[in-house]
Amino acid sequence: MSVEVSLGLLWGASTHQGARRTLNEDSYLASGSVFFVADGMGGHDAGEVASAAAVEALRPLVGSDVIGADAVRCRLRQAHDAVRAIETAPGRGAGTTLTGVVLTEQGGEPYWLVVNLGDSRTYRLADGELEQVSVDHSEVQELVDAGQITRAQAATHPRRHVVTRALGAPEDPDGDFWLLPVHTGDRLMVCSDGLTGELADERIEHLLLTEPDPQVAADRLVREALVAGGRDNITVIVVDATGLTGALESTAPRDGRGRHEDDEDTVPRRSPWKGTMS
Repeated sequence: MSVEVSLGLLWGASTHQGARRTLNEDSYLASGSVFFVADGMGGHDAGEVASAAAVEALRPLVGSDVIGADAVRCRLRQAHDAVRAIETAPGRGAGTTLTGVVLTEQGGEPYWLVVNLGDSRTYRLADGELEQVSVDHSEVQELVDAGQITRAQAATHPRRHVVTRALGAPEDPDGDFWLLPVHTGDRLMVCSDGLTGELADERIEHLLLTEPDPQVAADRLVREALVAGGRDNITVIVVDATGLTGALESTAPRDGRGRHEDDEDTVPRRSPWKGTMS
């Protein structure tokens, strides 16, 4: 006997160049069951182009409701090659972090497939608690893991922005992957370090718990990061899993590029997932 299961996704996204930057080097993709944030490195005509190239390489994944790890790895390779091909000024290579989540399935049940390269982050809010799913690829994270500094010290360490893995680096794109079962009521947040560099996890958790609308939650997080200093570009995607008995009609999303627009589209976007449980 098999039972058809439908899962709805409701999401919102917001981005800002920050209070001290004139250029937004972040890019994001939020469409269908695909949600990624890329934080470019290398300055004007490098970081901005790198993050956009990474997002465009991943965009073909949007056409599938259920996405396997092999398909993501293939697109990561194409994103890496696209970033490596960017022409930059002598001595300034292009690169970009990438983190996010796609919807996949295991045994007919929906799962989150979380992907990470660099120090942008993916979090999950479940049962009232916020958990960082991704692990930073950074020098300070390595120091924390070695017990040489604390997480609090890492937040102000002079080398906190030095990443150890990124798309466009000389090494192959060795991303980390996690599989997490999807539960109704899950809330995922994908963000660049412009958010986590300004707001503590406790404050982020509070905002995610108290603001039910994902678009408003994303907007509030970006706004609070700006008020706290806004020293870097800030991008946030908030995704909610909603259990349904039937397919959820999809509303018209914006194009998912969202890198430099200042106008706000406050209508949350929805997408359906259907699977079969045996």
